[in-house]
Amino acid sequence: MVLIKEYRVILPIAVEEYQVGQLYSVAEASKNETGGGEGVEVLVNEPYEKDGEKGQYTHKIYHLQSKVPAFVRMLAPEGALNMHEKAWNAYPYCKTMVPKEFMQEEYLNCRHSWHKPDLGTQENVHKLDPEVWKNAAVVYVDIADRNQVLSRDYKPDEDPAKFKSIKTGRGPLGPNWKKELANQTDCPYMCAYKLVTVIFKWWGIQNKVENFIHKQEKRLFTNFHRQLFCWLDKWIELTMDDIRRMEDETKMQLDEMRVKDPVKGMSAVDD
Repeated sequence: MVLIKEYRVILPIAVEEYQVGQLYSVAEASKNETGGGEGVEVLVNEPYEKDGEKGQYTHKIYHLQSKVPAFVRMLAPEGALNMHEKAWNAYPYCKTMVPKEFMQEEYLNCRHSWHKPDLGTQENVHKLDPEVWKNAAVVYVDIADRNQVLSRDYKPDEDPAKFKSIKTGRGPLGPNWKKELANQTDCPYMCAYKLVTVIFKWWGIQNKVENFIHKQEKRLFTNFHRQLFCWLDKWIELTMDDIRRMEDETKMQLDEMRVKDPVKGMSAVDD
């Protein structure tokens, strides 16, 4: 059975602002998780146009040997833990595919993201078949809820409940921050609707692996968007031209860091 979940991430950020913030934060987070032979390798980052859709296409490899469960490392053939990610970013819509080349149709992790100017109140924004949608689980990610953050991931300087933006005046986010947003007129808001489909067709461990992957997806969405908000003053005045220059510089830095530096960021996941 295909395991489908829609993660809804509400943010005190405008949809137009998020495009720059997301790309800035992806570049910074990649640096934090690269080094010692592992991390992110950018193969392609270029504009694309297909069937009337325009955007930016990226192809990355995540070298993850020490960051997967022991039971997966034991089963996977040599080189199989280099995860390819292909993304078509036609913002405010984005599609990301994470296939496993050696497993062909036995494995797929697919994300469809829509970014909407609301508080996560829309149903079936991805327009799934009603029979499929009724079996999809909806998961809300609260970036200010420390209980949604693993203890080893927590960083005081990346806590939206403590962060105050100097440039925008946003934050810190209190316990009722989402309800307060709905009653404000001077603070923008949006929701990232992230539909994640996971298929893993290895008999005996299918459910374990699919649930593990969804657990890591929620961890990723939570940590990433906490960082994105707390880095607000670093990216809020940047333009898309600034971001493209930053991406070119980051690609060169990642290549150097992956070869010689120890990994600074993401710790190995639970076995």
